[in-house]
Amino acid sequence: MRFIRQFLIILLVSFLGEVLKAILPLPIPASIYGLVIMLALLVSNVVKLEHVEGASMFLIDIMPLMFIPASAGLIDIWPNLKPVLLPIVIITLVSTILVMVVSGKVTEFVIKLSEDKKKVESDR
Repeated sequence: MRFIRQFLIILLVSFLGEVLKAILPLPIPASIYGLVIMLALLVSNVVKLEHVEGASMFLIDIMPLMFIPASAGLIDIWPNLKPVLLPIVIITLVSTILVMVVSGKVTEFVIKLSEDKKKVESDR
C-alpha cells in the first residue's frame, strides 16, 4: 500500500506538470514542470522524501527498460538515420568537448576568484 501511495504522489505531480503545459504557452516540456513542482514540494517539506523515495528508486532501477522501445524505433528508421549519422556523431563529440572545456575554465575561474577573495580577507 505504501508504494501505491508513493506512485500516486509521483503521478499526481506528473499530471500537474501536464496541466501546466496545457495552460501555459511556454515551450517547456511537461516533465520539466513536473520536476520543478516535485522539487518545490520536497524543498518546502510539503512532500517528505520518504513519501516518494521507494517508488522513485524503483523507477530509477527500471529506467534501462524504458530505452528498449526507443532502440527498437531506431532500428525501424535506420535507413533514414544512416546518411546523417556521421554529422550527428561529430556534432555531439564537438559540443561535448566544448561544454567540458568551458565548464572546466569557468570552474577554474570561480576557484581562483574564491582563493583571491580569501587571500584579500586574510591580508586585512
